[in-house]
Amino acid sequence: MSQMIFLNLPVKDLETSKSFWTKLGYSFNPQFSDENAACLVISDTIFAMLLTEQRFKDFTKKDITDATVSTEAIFALSAENREAVDTLVDGALAAGGSPSGETQDFGFMYGRAFQDVDHHNWEVMWMDVEAMQEATAGE
Repeated sequence: MSQMIFLNLPVKDLETSKSFWTKLGYSFNPQFSDENAACLVISDTIFAMLLTEQRFKDFTKKDITDATVSTEAIFALSAENREAVDTLVDGALAAGGSPSGETQDFGFMYGRAFQDVDHHNWEVMWMDVEAMQEATAGE
């Protein structure tokens, strides 16, 4: 069995967060979702548990980071190509997200970033591995 990852993210409004990710073409696993949590399916092995802040507090004794003023983490997703990077980020911005950082274009690697409706930071990157290896072979 492949190793899986489950990100646990606090959200202010679960329905708003679900709507945001649905607009980007993602789905939710109802088996792990209820009125306090929604299991966002990113891939066959990557999931984000969107938890109401009250439910999130059940899993930690620490304060919840205010993502509008502090960065808790940056989540990076791979993309098939440059166009897929633009499609996902442009979709996130149209769905209510906000830009985060500058576009990165190194020829062999291209990336953009956005903040979701709860201000979690997401990077979307495409990389041509062969071109990257050629570009860095002389270093």
